Amino acid sequence: MNQIEFSQLSSKIPVLPGIYKYFDSTNKLIYVGKAKNLKKRVSSYFNKNISNQKTIELVKKINAIEFTIVDTEEDAFFLESSLIKEYQPHYNINLKDGKGYPYVVIKNEDFSRVFFSRKKINDGSQYFGPYSSISNAKEIIEFVKQMFPFRTCTLNLSPNKINKNKFKVCLEYHLGNCKGPCEGFQSIEEYNEGLSQLKSLLKGNLQPLLTDLKNKIKEHSSNLEFEKAAFFQNKINLLSAYQAKSTVVNTKIAETDIFSIVEEGNLAYINYLSVNNGSVVRTKTIFVEKKLDETAEQVLPFAIAQLRDNFESNAKEIIVPFDIKYPDKEIKITVPKSGDKKKLLELSQKNVNFFLTEIAHQKRLHLEDKNDEEREKLLTELQINLRLLKIPRHIECFDNSNLQGSNAVAAMVCFKDGIPSKNDYRRFKIKTVVGIDDFSSMKEIVYRRYYRALKESEALPDLIIIDGGKGQLNAALESIDELGIRGKVTLVGLAKNKEEIFFANDKESILFDWNSDILKLIRRIRDEVHRFGITFHRNTRSNNAIKNELESIPGIGTSTADLLLKKFKSVKKIKATAENELIELVGKSKTELIKKYLK
Repeated sequence: MNQIEFSQLSSKIPVLPGIYKYFDSTNKLIYVGKAKNLKKRVSSYFNKNISNQKTIELVKKINAIEFTIVDTEEDAFFLESSLIKEYQPHYNINLKDGKGYPYVVIKNEDFSRVFFSRKKINDGSQYFGPYSSISNAKEIIEFVKQMFPFRTCTLNLSPNKINKNKFKVCLEYHLGNCKGPCEGFQSIEEYNEGLSQLKSLLKGNLQPLLTDLKNKIKEHSSNLEFEKAAFFQNKINLLSAYQAKSTVVNTKIAETDIFSIVEEGNLAYINYLSVNNGSVVRTKTIFVEKKLDETAEQVLPFAIAQLRDNFESNAKEIIVPFDIKYPDKEIKITVPKSGDKKKLLELSQKNVNFFLTEIAHQKRLHLEDKNDEEREKLLTELQINLRLLKIPRHIECFDNSNLQGSNAVAAMVCFKDGIPSKNDYRRFKIKTVVGIDDFSSMKEIVYRRYYRALKESEALPDLIIIDGGKGQLNAALESIDELGIRGKVTLVGLAKNKEEIFFANDKESILFDWNSDILKLIRRIRDEVHRFGITFHRNTRSNNAIKNELESIPGIGTSTADLLLKKFKSVKKIKATAENELIELVGKSKTELIKKYLK
């Protein structure tokens, strides 16, 4: 990737902490890096003044760049490390962490000690972290000592030995750093209360501890014990200066998948985070085209199943923003309200929102913003890539819309010189097909569209796009043959998943670069036919529901229901209409029936 190519990408790089991944021309991950500011860090690789040979060779091999944004620089540190361990990119071979990262440990014992350790032992102790450095962990331990007077000795403080007066308090007690549980000066209940507050603090939940300290200040102040009140105020000051933990995920969260979703029109965007051994090891954002106005609850399980299958996930827990019906009963579905899992969900949502922002930016790059010369150039490129006989100035695109076989409709949109020609849009109610049969439906609407065009001597399009697979394309081609216009028009299919163009008899499809203007135009046409079709389908369902409700009134037939629907559009408006106005339209007897039913 050269500087010119990078300059086209640079505006899309977020000014946020995260990790960046470089891929070569074979889509192989060759480098992973972390950054406090992704835009600044990635841009530095394409600086003209770079003299490091390794970096120069790396930049030459970069073909694509991906980003994952995170909450803090610390999170980027651990995510970078986990990805390097997972994929071992070629240009990261010299990055070694040597030793394990430190944890803060609450030991599984009577009057639990609190200390840091690089090793995790499966002995029932609780581990918090990992932290990015020894100094970071030591700072936390020092803070804990100031907040909580936990013991630091290694004595076996079993109740039996304490009761037998086996121990004597040490210097730490006399310095005020320990309350002397070894001699029974502090109860296990009081000690454990401090441990409970510490656990909340290490999890980033500071509010319970702050509330307790504030209550103690009020209590001592009301008793005029200002020195004691000042002692607890100092604790609050320390707590306010304390920065909550900086881990990507609690280490107790094992292999888990996290998904979030954002909807925009007929598209849904889903982010996937994969957690393994306490770190995020994979992130991916995709979009799903909604054929109709399916709900997020319908779309998300489909996307989850596809992503888990693609990445061969064996995680037994899935974290989602709302409850879903997932077919695998062995999988635990979690909708977190707070805590570490909630933070993971928020991180996933942050990534999908960034992806959506970028998509929105791309969608703004419509041909309407280009001048005549730019549009001409793009349409010429489309002609060359699709091997058309002439420039496709007149393009029509077809799409089916049905939901479980009900209210089957279809839509056709028309683009002339790369711009929507809305007066030429067409809507179709499927007449000859019963149930869900996309092939027969496509054959019907293509035949009807061009039969009428021929009958009325309309100009035929230069390019016809069928939004669907080869089955729908072949069905459309049958109608073209029956009408005798093969050779006069060109038909292509648009695959829904890979956004590839294919001809009926070709084995290989045509793939365009993801960010190319040609593909942006094709997406624009496809999105427009989806929008137009969905709007028509929604209105058809609504009208049919109103009509069915009106026809359920005894004495009201189809013709009367049609008349009322055309005039008032909704049952609510009919109900609010004055009787004399209804009488003028349908007569007195039918008006009485309607008013009585709609009371």
